Amino acid sequence: MTDAFPTSAVLDGGLATQLEAMGHDLSSSLWSASVLRIDPAAITAAHRSFFDAGAQVATTATYQLTPDSLSRAGMPRADFAPLLTLAVAAARQARDEHGSGWVVGSVGPYGASRADGSEYTGAYDLPRGEEGQAILRAHHRERLVALIEAGVDALAVETLPTARELEAVVAELNSMGATTPTWFSFTPAPGGRTTRTGEPLADLAALAAAHPATLAVGVNCCPPEDVATALTELDPAAYELTGVAYPNSGETWDAVARQWRGEAQWDEGGVSDWRRAGATLIGGCCRVFPDQIARLPH
Repeated sequence: MTDAFPTSAVLDGGLATQLEAMGHDLSSSLWSASVLRIDPAAITAAHRSFFDAGAQVATTATYQLTPDSLSRAGMPRADFAPLLTLAVAAARQARDEHGSGWVVGSVGPYGASRADGSEYTGAYDLPRGEEGQAILRAHHRERLVALIEAGVDALAVETLPTARELEAVVAELNSMGATTPTWFSFTPAPGGRTTRTGEPLADLAALAAAHPATLAVGVNCCPPEDVATALTELDPAAYELTGVAYPNSGETWDAVARQWRGEAQWDEGGVSDWRRAGATLIGGCCRVFPDQIARLPH
């Protein structure tokens, strides 16, 4: 049993990129979930490396794990439930070995299951209106239910590129009567003022707050330089929420070549600006490693 999930904590960094640094091949469309299938102990070790660096949270290896992503990778959809159970168990084991902390269930966006980079564009090619929303809700439903039933301490609905997906997940959680603390984080367009599909970030905190268990709103997998602007636009305190911030290194994902390009811009010195903009849940995303988490103000 763990304490209630906190409103202020040091988050982990990029699980998939830490696995790559440990020598694992993540070229599969399943990313960290591919390692989960063959070596769950490696997932535990990666989580543990972040705990040892000072993180207080392990975010599960379920970002791209859905029945649809398994099917696209040529694997049985029936493997979803046991793999998700393994993911939560791996994070919980690392937490227990460390002696403290929380396990947060990662809920990646619809585009993540397609492994085509569309989580960074919102170009989902879905029908408009209720038909498209029904597809998004059905896509997220099974993973949300499974993570909640597995007893995660919180949910991270992350890397959302568009307001319509936020609305779909909020509607689904509300229909379930979910009470697990939840944060919603967006990958904003360059500059940090809109979603990838052009909606003002200033409109999103109100949408997120329509779910009673929402704890925080914020950003992830964006350049560090955009974090403070994005949080200021979101203004979580206006909705009695806190802010969450876990940017990537500043490099850019090339979905065709399946590699990161550009130069890292990570600078822990910007954290004070993130805090002033409302962030109290702070960590890193892709290409942010344990040594960088260790340098975050604790």
